[in-house]
Amino acid sequence: MPQPEIPDVTQALALAHDLRELIGRVMRRLREEVRPGELTLSQMSAIGRLDREGPATVTTLARAEGVRPQSMGATVAALEDAGLVRGAPDPADGRQTILALTPAARAMVKANRAAREDWLARTLRATLSPREQEQLAAALPLLKRLIDP
Repeated sequence: MPQPEIPDVTQALALAHDLRELIGRVMRRLREEVRPGELTLSQMSAIGRLDREGPATVTTLARAEGVRPQSMGATVAALEDAGLVRGAPDPADGRQTILALTPAARAMVKANRAAREDWLARTLRATLSPREQEQLAAALPLLKRLIDP
């Protein structure tokens, strides 16, 4: 497989800077579209991970989120109190508790995702011409390769 051309280091650094800033701004703007009520970013992140990756233990969640198990335990306790997460004994190891989203959490995730996608679709239509939307769509495979080379 031929190696891609390596761009000038200065150009690549400038592109990396601009892309990081732009993606950060897009993510912040998408978060503004969702009003999670009293949930913290840590709680929303834990819910998102359970939604994407399925049931997990506190330890697994803590490791994935890069926090101490005690911190994740407090996050999970608040989510359980809110009725968004429930625990059940691990069938393979009864000392462990497997956490899963409740139907209320799944409904919240679905509604939040729909709100973000609705804002983004409206903004794309209002801001970009059909040709520009095609150009953006054509760039998606490149962005995906950054994540999954």
